[in-house]
Amino acid sequence: MNTGSENLNPETIESNAQRVQGEFQAAHKQEESAVGKAKDSFNKNIASKLPVPTPGSSMNNRQASAFEVKSRLMWGEPGLTILDVRDRSSFQSRCIQGAMNAPISTLPDSVQNNMQTNRDVYVYGSNADEAANAAQMLREAGFQSVSQIEGGLASWEEIQGPLDGVDSQDQPGPGAYNLLSRLKAFSNERAKEAQMAR
Repeated sequence: MNTGSENLNPETIESNAQRVQGEFQAAHKQEESAVGKAKDSFNKNIASKLPVPTPGSSMNNRQASAFEVKSRLMWGEPGLTILDVRDRSSFQSRCIQGAMNAPISTLPDSVQNNMQTNRDVYVYGSNADEAANAAQMLREAGFQSVSQIEGGLASWEEIQGPLDGVDSQDQPGPGAYNLLSRLKAFSNERAKEAQMAR
């Protein structure tokens, strides 16, 4: 009779954990390869025909504007993660739509096994110092592309970025699922960003 106690053996647990981590890394590499091929194909065949350019990434900087992050999200960019390092209660109350919560007290351990170190990571917190500290912790843990969102949640709300949380009642607009409406909205966002840069 199999009691299942052999599955609680520390060696078996460690072996299974390593196997799962290896499978995760292999799946992520396949995803990155597929995304890279799709981006290359898009840039070669479609991007030049669009009325507005696709958004770029300034991940070589330590700070990114809320407009940059919103632009990448509006295009459905799959290669980024938004990390909210505030406490769980604040996160559940109001956060950037699609953000992951990893309170600063849990970093970097809480994300090391869940995110690849070469992923673009945008960080915000309850204030600029908290976000800067979290970004530095992630860089020290080996994350290669970490930027702090300038102005945090306040700047995101200022540009009317989509929100989640119990205090957020944001609903998708009528054009949220229409490509032409999204292109027009993106073009308007780029125009606003250009005005703010002046």
